[in-house]
Amino acid sequence: MIGEAPARSRASAAGRPEDCLSQILEKSRAEETAAQTASTHGAKIVVVMPAYNAAKTLKITYDAIPHQAVDQIILVDDGSTDKTLDIARELHLTVFVHTRNFGYGANQKTCYTEALKEGADIVVMLHPDYQYDPTLLPQIIAPIKAGEADIVLGSRFLSGSTMKQGMPWWKFIGNKFLTALENWTLGLRLSEYHTGYRAYNRRVLEEIPFSLDSDKFVFDQEFLVQAAHLGFSIREVPVPTKYFPEASNASFVDSTIYGLSILVLLGRYILHRVGGVEQRQFQSIQARYRRVQ
Repeated sequence: MIGEAPARSRASAAGRPEDCLSQILEKSRAEETAAQTASTHGAKIVVVMPAYNAAKTLKITYDAIPHQAVDQIILVDDGSTDKTLDIARELHLTVFVHTRNFGYGANQKTCYTEALKEGADIVVMLHPDYQYDPTLLPQIIAPIKAGEADIVLGSRFLSGSTMKQGMPWWKFIGNKFLTALENWTLGLRLSEYHTGYRAYNRRVLEEIPFSLDSDKFVFDQEFLVQAAHLGFSIREVPVPTKYFPEASNASFVDSTIYGLSILVLLGRYILHRVGGVEQRQFQSIQARYRRVQ
């Protein structure tokens, strides 16, 4: 079972210059998607791992990856204090290390920037904490390779009871509430927005100005709001998860701060959408210029 969200949100405000440009972008994307679909087998697949103190789970995550489906694995170490960096080197990964701990969002920025430099056509973010099943990677990238989606999310809520899998009840309630609010705001029908298992086609990462996003955990949500606003198509694939001590789990306090930051994000986005306060964060990089014939 694969969930699907509409390719276009109700976010547009008719008559605005960026909407005229977005129509041009949509036509260009359709043409590029057709071309990419024709060359599916030649796509370079790069897995990125945003890591922080993942020494206990990095190798088991790496071993479970179906390596025949992947061309390269990049790990970005965000100032770990354990042996994450040493293990990454032993596994012969492409490794980048931050000079200090900058945050989860900052880690992803480095991951995507370096993946694009390496020529990735499809980028898969996989946490190295073994919470998400690496063996499902082919299913995660399949809709993108088939030209059916720009973004694929591995959804915990399409794979059975998340609470039986170990999700705390307060996290379950918070996830459901925030997902409902985000769906209402963006006009989508996703089962969740908070998964750490995602795949993007190259065009998404080239057009979304993710460098303007937060360095913290709300980065993921900012990215999806941008993607929905700019009309990228999103699909979901069921992904079971595991909750255990070694897996990275946010505390109740951290989760509360994260939830409040999402409310602020949605408020800012609504102001942008109705024309009250325009923000560069929600504009496509490609929509800022055009080639003169």
